[in-house]
Amino acid sequence: MFKRVILQAAVGIAFGAASLAAQAVDITGAGASFPYPIYAKWAAQYQQETGNRINYQSIGSGGGQQQIIAKTVDFGASDDPMKAADLEKNNLFQFPAIVGGTVPVVNIDGVKPGELKLSGPVVADIFLAKIKKWDDPAIKEMNPDLKLPSADIVVVHRSDGSGTTFGWTNYLSKVSPAWKETVGEGKAVKWPTGQGGKGNEGVAAYVRQLKNSIGYVEYAYAKQNQLSWSQLKNQDGKFVQPTQEAFAAAAANADWNSAPGMGVVLTNEPGAESWPVTAASFILVHKEQAKPANGKEVLSFFDWAFKNGGEMAAELDYVPMPDSVTDQIRAAWASDIKGADGSAVWK
Repeated sequence: MFKRVILQAAVGIAFGAASLAAQAVDITGAGASFPYPIYAKWAAQYQQETGNRINYQSIGSGGGQQQIIAKTVDFGASDDPMKAADLEKNNLFQFPAIVGGTVPVVNIDGVKPGELKLSGPVVADIFLAKIKKWDDPAIKEMNPDLKLPSADIVVVHRSDGSGTTFGWTNYLSKVSPAWKETVGEGKAVKWPTGQGGKGNEGVAAYVRQLKNSIGYVEYAYAKQNQLSWSQLKNQDGKFVQPTQEAFAAAAANADWNSAPGMGVVLTNEPGAESWPVTAASFILVHKEQAKPANGKEVLSFFDWAFKNGGEMAAELDYVPMPDSVTDQIRAAWASDIKGADGSAVWK
């Protein structure tokens, strides 16, 4: 009798495990490296709670857009919001998932995180190779108390199609007429100088290795790699540090309904506390889901993240989407995303 009870229990456990395995769903996503730290953290916790896996590859916003258009992933991610015509052409739905900030990072002996002060026009001139040494008068004027070396500046930029690059070059185009005229904005541009690293990861690694270098990365990468980020002068003329509060200040007045696909660009926003290179990161899914179960699981993951991921986002200095915005997003999911038979995927 005792053996039979044990056998029945063992069969019950095995059956339960098999049922859980059968119910587990694997979802694939790819794209922006800007939000990768928080997506990875959310995915780990989500798998622990639900058993469902979210496999996200950090390949850059350009790759994310290409892969969702080609239907090789369940969702794409991009920091460069897709334009209305492209969303319509590819029958895609876009929504913001998180807000964060891009920061200039440097590797200069004796310069600690947050000590160096830079303005947008000076950063543009560095990336245009007009300012070539760290002790240039334009930099020294803003940093009279720092001992800056008479050393050549090594510029590091992204080598891949990148939403981080879009935000960075969009900002430089707003603050520097010379940059706008000669380089402009985009996920990939013709860089006047410097060397390229793949992803935020690659740029962070290069800056960490190369003395007297400057690059741009999402803030979480700067913190994780113990890089020295710089202050920036914002539109109101105030030098600000990159913080969650500064990113939130830039996003505070965003009119998400005014832009197609909620594709608001948050660079050089007004406000004394606003960080000037703030950005939202966006998710792309097909409006018509060939695999409704996968589509629903993508939405379930982000619904869970909106409800439960705020504290994790704050720990990495991202800004969670406000409840008023996530309510709009869920309503749009219910009306716009459907299976092949026309039934709503999200109810």
